[in-house]
Amino acid sequence: MASPMKNLLRDPAKYVQSFRVFLAKSTEHQSMQEFMERQLPAVITSVGNQKSAINILSIGGGAGEIDLLILSKVQARYPGVAINNDVVEPSADQISKYKERVAATSNLGNVKFTWHEETAYEYESRMNAEKKSKKWDFIHMIQVLYYVKDIPATIRYFHSLLEAQAKLLIIMVSETSGWETLWKKYGSSFPLDDACCYVSSADIKRILDSAGLKYQLHELPSHMDITSCFIEGDKDGELLLDFLTETCEFSKTAPPELKRQVMEELRKPECSEERDGKVIFNNNLSVIVVEP
Repeated sequence: MASPMKNLLRDPAKYVQSFRVFLAKSTEHQSMQEFMERQLPAVITSVGNQKSAINILSIGGGAGEIDLLILSKVQARYPGVAINNDVVEPSADQISKYKERVAATSNLGNVKFTWHEETAYEYESRMNAEKKSKKWDFIHMIQVLYYVKDIPATIRYFHSLLEAQAKLLIIMVSETSGWETLWKKYGSSFPLDDACCYVSSADIKRILDSAGLKYQLHELPSHMDITSCFIEGDKDGELLLDFLTETCEFSKTAPPELKRQVMEELRKPECSEERDGKVIFNNNLSVIVVEP
């Protein structure tokens, strides 16, 4: 009998809903913001040297919150230099939020934005069909490699578009996070189909090592309050569970035994710790900066 479980990405509105709860309950964006404030300036010191314009490619730019922070750091390092910022993002909803954010932000006069409503794979296919291979000074892929079909090929392709002093920045869940434990154990029981695959920093390091690419690694501590997942009927808790398992309505459609095991796993010290009566999930991230 076919499982009633359905991949969360098959319902884009539900995905965005659960992603927003995830952002509200986790320190994900705060951790990234701290990295951008403290460590990004050192990463971008050479990307715009002697350039009259800096070309930045954002893969999976979402609603633009982190993108604009990155742009502000590039502007601070290279005041007054023109910036071309191309964004590849498949969600029309996210692009419209991104455009609203840009419209509400001052000091972007020297930045030209171009949005492409497509996936990384569609972008690559289109560039190949048009026989274009534009080079970039900075490419970033933030929390995006779970959604590409062929990760080594995607990294190879975008790495090949780097200028001589450019950098490719990848952010994803760390191999030290609760995600790694949960997914290594139960990923094969979740309805991933071909929309999504589970990878962590461990997999990306292996891919980069086998391709002989040089990179630096930064670990970002992050956590998420998942207490509401254990409150029967709690709307936010149900959406968080959907996000954790990439499953639409996990608590309603998962087989009872799988649900029981996952709920148990989420409380274990490999995934979470109990603090002041709350269940705090380990959401650690890795930043990988790849050299050209």
